[in-house]
Amino acid sequence: MGESLVQLTMVLKAWSVYLKRNAGLSRLLGLLLENSLFRNLGVPGEILEILFKWVDDVEDYPKIPKAKGGIKAIRSEAFFLPLYELYLTHGGIFRLTFGPKSFLIVSDPSIAKHILRDNSKSYSKGLLAEILEFVMGKGLIPADGEIWRIRRRAIVPALHQKYVAAMVSLFAQATDRLCQKLDDAATDQEDVEMELLFSHLTLDIIGKALFNYDFDSLRNDTGIVEAVYTVLREAEDRSVSPIPTWEIPIWKDISPRQRKVAEALKLINDVLDDLIAICKRMVEEEELQFHDEYMNEQDPSILRFLLASGDDVSSKQLRDDLMTMLIAGHETSAAVLTWTFYLLSKEPSVVSKLQDEVDSVLGDRFPTINDMKKLKYTTRVINESLRLYPQPPVLIRRSLEDDVLGKYPIKRGEDIFISVWNLHHSPSLWQDAEKFNPERWPLDGPNPNETNQNFCYLPFGGGPRKCVGDMFASFETVVAVAMLVQRFNFQMALGAPPVEMTTGATIHTTEGLKMTVTRRIKPPIIPELDMQRLKMEASAKISEEVTPQLGEKGEVSQAHS
Repeated sequence: MGESLVQLTMVLKAWSVYLKRNAGLSRLLGLLLENSLFRNLGVPGEILEILFKWVDDVEDYPKIPKAKGGIKAIRSEAFFLPLYELYLTHGGIFRLTFGPKSFLIVSDPSIAKHILRDNSKSYSKGLLAEILEFVMGKGLIPADGEIWRIRRRAIVPALHQKYVAAMVSLFAQATDRLCQKLDDAATDQEDVEMELLFSHLTLDIIGKALFNYDFDSLRNDTGIVEAVYTVLREAEDRSVSPIPTWEIPIWKDISPRQRKVAEALKLINDVLDDLIAICKRMVEEEELQFHDEYMNEQDPSILRFLLASGDDVSSKQLRDDLMTMLIAGHETSAAVLTWTFYLLSKEPSVVSKLQDEVDSVLGDRFPTINDMKKLKYTTRVINESLRLYPQPPVLIRRSLEDDVLGKYPIKRGEDIFISVWNLHHSPSLWQDAEKFNPERWPLDGPNPNETNQNFCYLPFGGGPRKCVGDMFASFETVVAVAMLVQRFNFQMALGAPPVEMTTGATIHTTEGLKMTVTRRIKPPIIPELDMQRLKMEASAKISEEVTPQLGEKGEVSQAHS
C-alpha cells in the first residue's frame, strides 16, 4: 500500500502542472470530490487530502485563508479561545482543516448577517442537527425547511404577553426557593456552589413553563432530574467531540455511558408521553374557548397552549419540541447567571449600582412584569454579561448551495462556525472589549440586539432562526439577578478553585463557582412610589412647622418662637 501511494502521488504531482493551466478541468475534479465520488470508490484519505489541496491551489478565485495546524490547534481547551487567537491572525473568515474535511470560521459581522439573515434560506443547522438528533429529533432548533416553519408558526404564538407576565411570577417564585436555600447557607456560614444551584433553578423554571411539571430540583434529587442532566451532558459532549463513537452500532450496546444515556432518554420520554396524555384529557374536558392569548390559570404551560390550539401534530413531534426547549431554555439561562455573578464578584461598584436600582424599584417585594422596563441597569448587566460570555459561543450552519462570503466563493456543503465569541470580543468592534462595563449600553437607549448593533452583538442569534425565547430568557435572568442582589451579597469563597472555562453547548466553568453568601445589612427599604409619597408628606410637615400659627384672636402664637 505504501509503495502504491508513493507512485500515485508522483503521478498526481505531474498532473498538477497541467491542472494549473486548465482551470475547467480542475473545477471538474473539484466537483467529483465534492460529490464524494472518490470516497465511494475507496480512495484513501491521504490521497483525498492531496487532491483537495491541489484543486484549491489551481482554481483562480480568491482563497480563504487557512489556519496552520488545522483542527489540532483547537483541541486542547475551550475551543472558542484558540479560535479567537486564529481570528486575530487570519481575519474575519478562515478555514480549519481535518484531512479532507474542513470548517469555515466566521468572525466578520457582515458575513454573519449574510448567513443568518440576508441569505438564511441557503443555510441549515447542518452539523448541529446531526449531533442533537438523538435527543431533539425534529424539534425547533435542529429542524430545517418546512418542519421548522410549521413548528415555529405553532410555538411562537404560545409566547404571548399574558404568558410572559405569568412567567415573570413563576421566575420570582422559583428564585424565592433559591433564596431560601441561600438563606440557610448564610445562617450555617456554608459556601455554596452557585453554578449547580443556577442549573437547578432554571430546570425548575423550564419544567413548569413548558409542561407544568415541577422538577423541584432545588430541594430534591430525583431520578428524572438525574436523567435530564445525563442527557444534557451527553448532548454537550457530542457537540464538541471530534469522533462520533456513538454512531458505531455495537458501541451503543457495550458502552456503559451510552446505555445510561439510552435509559435516561427512555425515562424522560415516558414522563413526557404521560404529561402529554394527561394534558390532552384536561384540554378535552376544558370549557374555556381558545383565543390568541389563551392561558389556563392553573396550567399556563406551552404544552397546554399547543394542545388547546388544536395543533395537529403527533405526540412524537410534541415530545421533540418540548425536549428541544427543555435543553435550550435550561442550560443557556443557567450559564448566563453563572457568568453574571462571576463578573459581579469582581466589580463591587457595579453591584452597588445594581442594588441601588433594585432597592428603588422593588423595595422588598417580588418583581412583576411592569418592573421589567424599570430595571434598566439590571438589564444592562445581563446584556454585558452576554457580550463577554455569549451562550452559545458559536453558531453552526451548513451551506445548502454555492454562495459568496465576503469576496470568497464557497461550495454547497460547507460547515460553518460563526464565532459569537470573536464578534463579542473583537478589539476592532468594541472599545475596551475585555472590560465588564454595563454602562457601554445607554440606560435610555434601545435594548441591544443583533439589528441595532449591526450583527456585532448576537446574544440570541439573528435572522429568521433567532431564538424564539429571547424575551423569556431575558426576563428570567433579570428577575433572578434582581432578587438575589436584593437579599444577599456574594463574593468568591476563600480557597475556591480558579474560575476557568470549558465548553459544551454553552460555556461552563471547569470546577464550579464557589461563593460565600451573606445577608444584606441595609436600612429599611421604601419602594419608589412610597418614597415619593413620604417626601411629599415630609415637605408638607416642614411647611406647617415653619409657618407662624395664629391664636384664636388672630395673634401670632409663640409656641414655636
